[in-house]
Amino acid sequence: MKVNSLGLNGVLLLEPKIHGDNRGFFMESYNESLFHKHGITHHFIQDNHSLSAEPGVLRGLHYQLEPKAQTKLIRVLTGAIYDVVVDIRKSSPTFGQWVGVTLSEANKRQLLVPKGFAHGFCTIVPNTQVLYKVDEYYSPEHDRGIIWNDPALGIDWPTSQPILSEKDQKHPLLKDAEMNFE
Repeated sequence: MKVNSLGLNGVLLLEPKIHGDNRGFFMESYNESLFHKHGITHHFIQDNHSLSAEPGVLRGLHYQLEPKAQTKLIRVLTGAIYDVVVDIRKSSPTFGQWVGVTLSEANKRQLLVPKGFAHGFCTIVPNTQVLYKVDEYYSPEHDRGIIWNDPALGIDWPTSQPILSEKDQKHPLLKDAEMNFE
């Protein structure tokens, strides 16, 4: 497995070794021992799976406050997404900075999003399925978000008119968001 840092401390792009032949492919999407060798020691306790029927579905930017913050390991089973991570650790030298990567069924990449980062993605093609592991259970009381089109962030999404949930339409700007990460 190839592990690449994306310039925000702790955000990693994982590229598994793919064994393919005329039958298809095989890959290890999670191997605790191998992950530990790369310093990824999170204890994942839940898998989440979403289907977005149309391109342009934007989910995010989501995070949970401490003590229920989540580390996420994201991958795409079918389709493709543009995946975005925003540093929301107030004392971080990269606070408010973001990175974006394409995850797809073709490239089989995975993105590790540590606690202290907001996360969101936009589907690029129809019928995209995303699977992600988390190391903390969902907590409605700690659930927070940042509006997807905050001009202070300037995220270059692959759509200007996303399909959003009612909840995701109402998130505050970064400057007004509740955060308790240092």
